[in-house]
Amino acid sequence: QVQLQESGPGLVKPSQTLSLTCTVSSGTITTTNYAWYWIRQPPGKGLEWMGVIAYDGSTHYSPSLQSRTAISRDTSKNQFSLYLSSLTPEDTAVYYCGSFYLPSYGYWSWGQGTQVTVSS
Repeated sequence: QVQLQESGPGLVKPSQTLSLTCTVSSGTITTTNYAWYWIRQPPGKGLEWMGVIAYDGSTHYSPSLQSRTAISRDTSKNQFSLYLSSLTPEDTAVYYCGSFYLPSYGYWSWGQGTQVTVSS
């Protein structure tokens, strides 16, 4: 069972760029056919898909967030990161990282989540 742990600042200011890191254990982010994703849940709302980086380093982003989002990885540390720019209070949410198996879109795993508040 893949284990994932999010880390990053709990409080960021509007207009800044959020940087979150997901550390993976009991698995490797270069394992063939696995993808590594970020989602978020604003208070009182449902889950929102943000983007994914696949085992080969290819990325795909939600169209609604694409202009402000980037996902990268550090294979030497077995980590992948989310960058979200031009923050507003509407970006306040619990952010989760996770993984799934691409061929079947199965075997979903996720971390415990990290609260991010955007406020001046």
